[in-house]
Amino acid sequence: MSINTAAPHPEDFVAGRPFVFRNAIVITVDTPGVLENADVLVIGETIEAVGSKLQVPEGTLEIDASGGILMPGMIDTHRHMWQTALRGYGGDWALSQYFVFYYLQHGEVFRPEDIYAGNLLSALESVDTGVTTTLDWSHALRTPEYADAAMKAFEEIPGRFVLGYGNYLGAPWEWTAAPEFRSWVASHSPTDMHGLQIAFDVPDSENFPEKAAFEFARENGLRVTTHTGVWGATTDNAIDHMYSGGFMTDQICYVHGTTLSRESYQKIAATGGTVSVATESEQSAGQGYPSTWQLRKYGISASLSMDTSVWWSADYFSAMRATLSADRSREHLEAHAKGETVNANRLRAEDVVWMATMGGAKSLGMEDKIGSITPGKKADLLLVMNDQSPAMTPILNPNVHVVYQAGTADIHSVVVNGRVLKYEGKRIGLDLAPARDAVAQSVEFVRSKLGEQAWVEGMHPALAPNEPIDNPYHYQDDDTK
Repeated sequence: MSINTAAPHPEDFVAGRPFVFRNAIVITVDTPGVLENADVLVIGETIEAVGSKLQVPEGTLEIDASGGILMPGMIDTHRHMWQTALRGYGGDWALSQYFVFYYLQHGEVFRPEDIYAGNLLSALESVDTGVTTTLDWSHALRTPEYADAAMKAFEEIPGRFVLGYGNYLGAPWEWTAAPEFRSWVASHSPTDMHGLQIAFDVPDSENFPEKAAFEFARENGLRVTTHTGVWGATTDNAIDHMYSGGFMTDQICYVHGTTLSRESYQKIAATGGTVSVATESEQSAGQGYPSTWQLRKYGISASLSMDTSVWWSADYFSAMRATLSADRSREHLEAHAKGETVNANRLRAEDVVWMATMGGAKSLGMEDKIGSITPGKKADLLLVMNDQSPAMTPILNPNVHVVYQAGTADIHSVVVNGRVLKYEGKRIGLDLAPARDAVAQSVEFVRSKLGEQAWVEGMHPALAPNEPIDNPYHYQDDDTK
């Protein structure tokens, strides 16, 4: 055993060669918590050891992480990745305009190659911004050819991805029963790198036809991710149907979960379900108030998600920051409504870091593999370090620093499954050009199919004029005094 102090170059990171981060502030998201001046050794796909002044095998590459924060790779449990091809197009939409554009008017315009283009760009962006695992809530898979296109993108970007197979233009009890879908599922064995779930929603209905889709998922050992508690779309009735049918288990992730009743939250808590909170989406699109302030009352495990880049960025630091701020804002408003004052914030930065890492792992059923810096787990790691950033000094409270001070520009290294994909702020062997070119072709096609007028109108939804408010107060002219 020896210590090799030579600083590595990007080309030195080859398969099978061990590497170690030295002298980092390590947020383990596990016992023993935050470590100062600690080392993390990676051998193969695995975190081999965590501690101080670790002895390492001969030939181990040494990364000087002094002045940096090493944390688990972040995990996004709900991202409509295919929509990244129209990044920012719907930034001024309300949720109803999103529904109209995709579901009622232009969703069927998109081809398999458009799904591929959006997924390729989104997958690359995930890795680049420190999100080492992403669940693709892929609700545009009209045929298995679309699913193949989504998976093709994942095979080209060495991140960790879970395909949430969905079809927004079809009824889930129908498309999950289709022979071609069942054949596709049978031919795809989920792995730690490429997982598979079923993605569908349960709108209000009397006879609960979605039961058949839940039964398919259960029979095939697949987890389900579903939008729940969305204002005006999915209500407590869905929870009632699921609970009565025996489908509420720890295999279900409820996305948003913002407008549910006390009884619905209790049912989720009692059955071990998790909730994916997409704060920036909920604040802007109107699904309801971000639900962490409710979830923590009932002991429901939360994860984080950014939803879709058709509105917001994929900046997960922003997602953490917005979530913590929204929770505290609601706590203050609730207190003020009762004439009281909040003297201590209940949700802490370390809680939100947990949601962004272990919370996501728990939601995906992968808490034994990822989500914390623990010996024996997969080496999915993020080094936040930037010697030229004023915001990165001093680092006094590491969890708070990650949430409220750091940003994507401060990402030094990203590791997925033991493979270094980004080092010294630059991706290794992951050129933007293929994704950029595929998306450019997709945008050109979709824009031509919509027509210029529909394209422009879709981007700029019409607004009703504001109602003026009478104001009895006016400034007086000098000659009227």
